Amino acid sequence: METEGKVIECKAAVAWEPGKALSIEEVEVAPPKAHEVRIKIVASGVCHSDWAYLYYVAQMKPRPFPLILGHEGAGIVESVGPGVTKVSKGDKVIPLFLPQCGQCERCLSPKTNLCTKDWDKTQQGVLADGTSRITCKNQQIYQFIGVSTFSEYTVVPEDNVTKIHPDAPLDKVCLLGCGVSTGYGAAVNTGKVESGSTCAVFGLGAVGLAAVMGCKAAGASRIIAVDINPDKSEIAKTFGATEFVNPKDHSKPIQEVLREQTNGGVDFSLECVGNVGVMRAAVEACSPAGGICVIVGWIEVEELSLAPLDILLGRTLKGTYFGGWKSVEAVPRLVQDYMSGKLLLDEFVTHRLTLDQVNQAFDHMITGKRSVFCIY
Repeated sequence: METEGKVIECKAAVAWEPGKALSIEEVEVAPPKAHEVRIKIVASGVCHSDWAYLYYVAQMKPRPFPLILGHEGAGIVESVGPGVTKVSKGDKVIPLFLPQCGQCERCLSPKTNLCTKDWDKTQQGVLADGTSRITCKNQQIYQFIGVSTFSEYTVVPEDNVTKIHPDAPLDKVCLLGCGVSTGYGAAVNTGKVESGSTCAVFGLGAVGLAAVMGCKAAGASRIIAVDINPDKSEIAKTFGATEFVNPKDHSKPIQEVLREQTNGGVDFSLECVGNVGVMRAAVEACSPAGGICVIVGWIEVEELSLAPLDILLGRTLKGTYFGGWKSVEAVPRLVQDYMSGKLLLDEFVTHRLTLDQVNQAFDHMITGKRSVFCIY
């Protein structure tokens, strides 16, 4: 039946309150308004940020509930609102938590990808008019960072969606909506890893493994993968790691171990955990003579303390958001890189689950079983 212009009833995983498991509900998704796009979500990955905002919400910046999580998806345009010109009905697309309007000062700057278009509103779970397009039981349901891919249908702003190759497998390229793009870009864009360099990647979730892949693509000669889970050793090598170090196997702090193994410190370190203790270790693992540390892991409430000498002698500490990519223009190129064999994605997929199993997907993720997909 034709759905354009009509409310769509579908399933979604609703977070009714913090700290509680997601509940599969029937929701209503309204038609898109001006400059909005309604998408049929085909596949969505689960990201640690989704889990953190549900279970660590007291320690994070507040997000309103009830809420539909998910921001790493791919799907097909079901309909578009008035004024939409960038995508059309039937296009394969990836919704983006980071917009690219192409007009604001930041979009026009080569120094940043932090587009300001509707940023404050999407961070609070609503679209440009201050409301969500999703309701359940006569109640507004907020959209996580303006996206909400844990729903069979969602509505996003036109500047938060990008058209991709029509042959792209949506159950793989959805990962480019967050984790893989972030880790890979942290190495090749933000850190600007150099050929022949020595790198250390802290944390081997999807983001960390993608960072390893980025270091390899940049031509690093040594890539030391660091994780407390010994099961990550072999998969890290699949993505390009030359060595694996488990901090639990050593009596010394991991930064001391790495400095000893690299004659004073690595050229590049990438922290992909979101833990201030690990961040400090990543900084100190760098060579004081020009080493670069990139903070990739997300954390909002704790403070990172450094001694002046950690930086004063020549280290550089940098942060990255979405790997430094200009989202709308870069993600289609990353899809093409995957389709041409330049970028690994299949290797991230370890489980295929349905929307009804989204809580199980969270369980897999936090127990260290790498990426898990919810396939709708």
